[in-house]
Amino acid sequence: MKADIVIVGAGMVGSLLAAALKDRDLDILLIDTAVVTPPAPQDPYEPRVSAISRASENMFRHVGAWEKVTAVRHSPYTRMEVREEEGRAELAFAAADIGESHLGCLVENRLMQWALTTAALEGPRVRLLAPARVTGLERYSSHWRVQLDSGEVIETRLVVGADGAQSAVRRLAPLSMDVWDYHQKAIVCTVRTSRPHDATARQIFLKTGPLAFLPLPDPHLCSIVWSAIHERADAILKLEDEAFCRELTTAFGDSLGTVEWADRRFAFPLVARHAERYTLPGLALIGDAAHNIHPLAGQGVNLGFLDAAVLAEEIGRGLDRRLSPGHEAVLGRYARRRRGHNALIMHSMTGLERVYAAHWPWLIQLRNDGVGMVNRFLPLKAFFERQALGLEGDLPALALACPGNPGIYRATA
Repeated sequence: MKADIVIVGAGMVGSLLAAALKDRDLDILLIDTAVVTPPAPQDPYEPRVSAISRASENMFRHVGAWEKVTAVRHSPYTRMEVREEEGRAELAFAAADIGESHLGCLVENRLMQWALTTAALEGPRVRLLAPARVTGLERYSSHWRVQLDSGEVIETRLVVGADGAQSAVRRLAPLSMDVWDYHQKAIVCTVRTSRPHDATARQIFLKTGPLAFLPLPDPHLCSIVWSAIHERADAILKLEDEAFCRELTTAFGDSLGTVEWADRRFAFPLVARHAERYTLPGLALIGDAAHNIHPLAGQGVNLGFLDAAVLAEEIGRGLDRRLSPGHEAVLGRYARRRRGHNALIMHSMTGLERVYAAHWPWLIQLRNDGVGMVNRFLPLKAFFERQALGLEGDLPALALACPGNPGIYRATA
């Protein structure tokens, strides 16, 4: 079998890349280890949700996936509140302050994957092969050969590794990683609170790690992400449901009342990873295959979407110049545009996590003074609010407003 591009991983990021290229003169093959299943509005909420930026929302609109998401369910949030257990200051961002309808949306990962994969497969030359597993990669002068667990071999001009943190493509290429272990776990689940969330995303920095309550479509349901050192996380996971709800209420305070119910809890270790290189001739990494960051700012999936959109843009530019999708110039431009930006965000998140993990009195005072300054200095606060939209910096065209879609804006100063 032959394909112009083989995308290994039909998750959110890989499927966005395929959807962004579906109208190009390319044969695209998506490969995934699992079959994508359609969701239904009555399904229970998935424990893994993502806060997608307005830039990511624009990408979904461009490729025809947003209407698929909204036909099932999503939760726009209009306000963000960040506070500290030991501090007195609270940082609050509101979409209305900068003339926007919302700051972003909470969407379940499985729903996004289905919407993007479905949008990609609307392209006449996009195919999905699942379940299938990549077991080998062989590099030749003008192409790669991709070996599958079925014994089938695919010849392609470009292999894209979009297969997550434990990427087989990255391992087989091989491309090495820098790794930072936070020595924490993130606990995720859905909870019901006695007070409505008012479309507000809330986060508190506890002594043991950050805790976020992310609003779901039901006004009393939130998805939580509770990051804590391993010993504390293990103790939380062992609690009975009623005890867990009490512990969660005590940790978060009374802004949402009491936690009345909690769904099944899941946990995963928090490790930051960054590929030393994103590309080889004819091969590129995107999304979690290239980088993982701490979830405290909810930026991980948005960085992955930017990877996919920039790679699609550079492939398109290359095709207009009659360059192969895997040409060194095409992939070099992608790597230059994305690796530095991702590294900056990763180091910023690591630094923020370390700053809030320290509990010296002088540093607590400094943090409180800094938050107070941002709240009082409105131009600085507006800058951070625009950053939250994801509409600043070197953006691909897919991240900008769709012509004819009123209400989707690029942030203005």
